[in-house]
Amino acid sequence: MCQNHTGNTITQEDLNALASLAGYTLPTPAQLEGTVLPQGWSVVPGEIPAPYEADPYEAELYVGISDAEGGEGTRRRSTTGENGRSRNLVFPPAPEPLPYPIVDNHTHMDLLDGEVEISARDALDAGEKLGIGAIVQVGCDIPSSLYAVAAAQADERVLAAVAIHPNTAPELAQAGTLDEALATLDRLAATDRVRAIGETGLDYFRTGEEGKEAQHYSFREHIRLAKKHNLALQIHDRDAHEDVVRILDEEGAPERTVFHCYSGGPELAAICNERGWYMSFAGTVTFKNSKGIQESLAMARPELILAETDAPFLTPHPFRGRPNASYMTNYTVRFMAAHRGEELEALCRRIRENSERVYGQW
Repeated sequence: MCQNHTGNTITQEDLNALASLAGYTLPTPAQLEGTVLPQGWSVVPGEIPAPYEADPYEAELYVGISDAEGGEGTRRRSTTGENGRSRNLVFPPAPEPLPYPIVDNHTHMDLLDGEVEISARDALDAGEKLGIGAIVQVGCDIPSSLYAVAAAQADERVLAAVAIHPNTAPELAQAGTLDEALATLDRLAATDRVRAIGETGLDYFRTGEEGKEAQHYSFREHIRLAKKHNLALQIHDRDAHEDVVRILDEEGAPERTVFHCYSGGPELAAICNERGWYMSFAGTVTFKNSKGIQESLAMARPELILAETDAPFLTPHPFRGRPNASYMTNYTVRFMAAHRGEELEALCRRIRENSERVYGQW
């Protein structure tokens, strides 16, 4: 059982100083909490939620991002799909609100998609109106980890996870700065609003043989940080199931270990069920070709099920390829309930309960 974290706070000045060292400009609390929408605005099912339409953002608070560079290594999701064709950049319509507020267990509000940059408050408000009552904002490097902490300190609906992504670890190791980055994470992990170390793990899809040693070292150090600070561990596991499990066993998995964007099949699900590791299902579970993930969802122990978006990526069916945001967790959870043959409200309550067991109270 997760106890409420009682770490320290970190001042905005300290966050800004760390951001400056990383060559990053951190959003101010006013920017994170800003809105261009009238008080009491509502979401209409079947229509795009107001924050995600371009028209309200003619105000000076926001600017369009059509000229922003996109793709690997940038803050913006690529405007072209895997087939090389231009993506539809219109956000999907809103579903009916969920009957009980859940948690988006893994999202990236700092990453851009669509046509406009949206404030944290507007993204959170849209999600809340559709049944996503809280989120875990996840870091992949020092700048995004700092953003996660700043967002969590600015809004009580946000908790932070901090980490170096497995695909970033080899780059930092080559530059000789990986241990420095890990030391910064150690400092951030001691603060109250950080409740997880992640996303960490292994990725053999984007990083070749030459990067494995750095990934393994980084993963082991992240495991040690999670245990040192009594935090959950969020794992990125792509094409590396066997080594992820092996390293968890060798190091001793933290009490609350989460496979984010669960991508395994029944074999890994059986291991998770046995070890008490959480499985967090993203939009990929709704894809027609995700039979192994769907089998895993069906067999997962109820107390180990979480839900997420991994926004702005992995938008659920039937909107695959379009921009993603926390409010879209709604579609994924509806699919999960139908696939498991459960009442929607019961699954929503279970996801919220499981999330609070992993991360504590928001």
